[in-house]
Amino acid sequence: MRVGFGYDSHVFDEGRPLHLGGVLIPGAPGLRGHSDADVLIHAIVDALYGAAALGDIGSHFPDTDPRWANADSMQFLRAAVAEVRAAGYSVGNMDATVICERPKLRPHVDAIRARLAEVLGVDVSAVSVKAKTNEGMDAVGEGKGIAVHCVVLLLP
Repeated sequence: MRVGFGYDSHVFDEGRPLHLGGVLIPGAPGLRGHSDADVLIHAIVDALYGAAALGDIGSHFPDTDPRWANADSMQFLRAAVAEVRAAGYSVGNMDATVICERPKLRPHVDAIRARLAEVLGVDVSAVSVKAKTNEGMDAVGEGKGIAVHCVVLLLP
């Protein structure tokens, strides 16, 4: 077994749509980033690469490469899953915590879990997405952006 941890954070950008876990969250401000800034997928990708000791998201999809400008982060997740499988592993389960003051994510969690399970190649019961606030502490708690922590278990 291999365990990987991923983290990412992005500040809000009112001029962009919000994508979380490959799901468009209507009416919410988006996030600033080179790609679509799907902070949840970015943390999962880092956890996958970390578990397999394959680097990190920036080494595979650098923000200095124009190919990834405004890219759909699901491309990154599909590529990471394929590379992990090529290294001889499969996903056992994934657990992520999304930290934000806004928007409220509970209405979207089931759709996010289903979308992620499909790409990770696991049953939805192996995908956990939790939403928490930061109780007003730091920039995330002040409502300036979103942060995500993620753990992935890989099986041989």
